[in-house]
Amino acid sequence: MSDVLVTQAGPVLEILFNRPEKKNALTGAMYAAVVDAFHRADEDASVRVVLLSGVGDTFTSGNDIKDFQTRAATDEPTHASPFLTALSSLAKPLVAAVNGAAIGVGTTMLAHADIVIAARSARFVMPFTSLGLVPEAASSLLFPRLVGHQRASALLLLGDPLDAEAARDWGFVNQVVADADLMTTARSVAARLAALPAASVRQTKDLIKNGRQDVPGRIAEELELFRDRLRSPEAAEAFRAFAEKRKPDFSRFS
Repeated sequence: MSDVLVTQAGPVLEILFNRPEKKNALTGAMYAAVVDAFHRADEDASVRVVLLSGVGDTFTSGNDIKDFQTRAATDEPTHASPFLTALSSLAKPLVAAVNGAAIGVGTTMLAHADIVIAARSARFVMPFTSLGLVPEAASSLLFPRLVGHQRASALLLLGDPLDAEAARDWGFVNQVVADADLMTTARSVAARLAALPAASVRQTKDLIKNGRQDVPGRIAEELELFRDRLRSPEAAEAFRAFAEKRKPDFSRFS
């Protein structure tokens, strides 16, 4: 069986790390499989949302050490490089369901997710400095923005662990649920996103991640997109549904 399971349930593409006997440690082949899945998601109009999780009691323990050491002995780029590029540029919304430990890149990748649901067992650790390394995945930029400078320093410099409740309180995860409810909750959130107008969701995600940083520029950027959306068939359906006192159906719009 594959170390990465990719299945599509309606408009949601589910990607599961499936190497539980190795705590879902990530190999080059696993990175490549996830990159392919991300590309499929962005190229396939039937996919509206991506859901990422791990099989077993661990989200992922990070890079497979043997695989990592083999790669480090060469001058070739790390396997994680194309994965991080695909992750950070994913146009479709990404929901992450975190079960158990998320180590190293298992935590840093979550800064690129749009919604993070954590099981109570979730534990986030970034032990880069203790391994003689530095952070990756733009975590040195994103974590200070997410949790503040001092908290990010404790996480990235000291490698202090973060439990699920603290991660929620710090604004790193959206919701903490019982382990048994993790996938049900994450799938429910993914379904809510998938039911919304797909173009509006993609453009809103892009504004959040890549929009102009100055306030006047952002206002102008939003207004231009807002005018376009106002004339869109999705908006027409929403207004029509409101007038007809029914739930709008955006499933035919990509």
